[in-house]
Amino acid sequence: MSRNASTRIADSRPTSTRGRVIAVGTALLLSVGAVGAAVASDDGGTREATSKTQAREAAALTGSAKLYRKTTEDVTFTFDAHLARRDTMRPDKATGTFRFVHLDKPGGKGGWAKGRIDCLMTGGKVATATGVITDTNLKEIKGGRVGFTVHDQGRHDRVGYSWASVGRPDGTKKLPKCTSAAPFEKVKQGTGDFNVKPWHPTYPTD
Repeated sequence: MSRNASTRIADSRPTSTRGRVIAVGTALLLSVGAVGAAVASDDGGTREATSKTQAREAAALTGSAKLYRKTTEDVTFTFDAHLARRDTMRPDKATGTFRFVHLDKPGGKGGWAKGRIDCLMTGGKVATATGVITDTNLKEIKGGRVGFTVHDQGRHDRVGYSWASVGRPDGTKKLPKCTSAAPFEKVKQGTGDFNVKPWHPTYPTD
């Protein structure tokens, strides 16, 4: 994002945290109510339908959670990314959505963005996905590709994002698909959970 955009976000936080926030490059995220709704539902039919859908998938990354912070900052990531079984060997055919928001405090000021998933790869309980920002309150980053990495560890998940080293999402507009950073962030306990469906690519038999 531009210097002015960065300043707008930074100025909404206490001065002592501005440098750290920009250096770490933390997100901007908004929860998506639809993500995880089927899992939370007590309706047996809904759970059965969800289970059947997952069985037809080659890979998936779903869920929503807040990142751990010692300050009042409210940082949330939400994913609903899927790779159909028919596209097992084409992770760039993945579909779905992502959202992220970074506020100075719950309900406070900050930035947000959402977009469409354009690549998803998983290995065991680790997922890497990318997507293009389609809507945001920071016009400088609209249209840029961003990447995410999630390590699904039950209630102790970890998250990484492609702009960790540059401090702003638009610093990676030419980011290749399915590229991100190591999952160095911790999820705040009790704020949500991520679920990764392992990808099993098919290999030649001769």
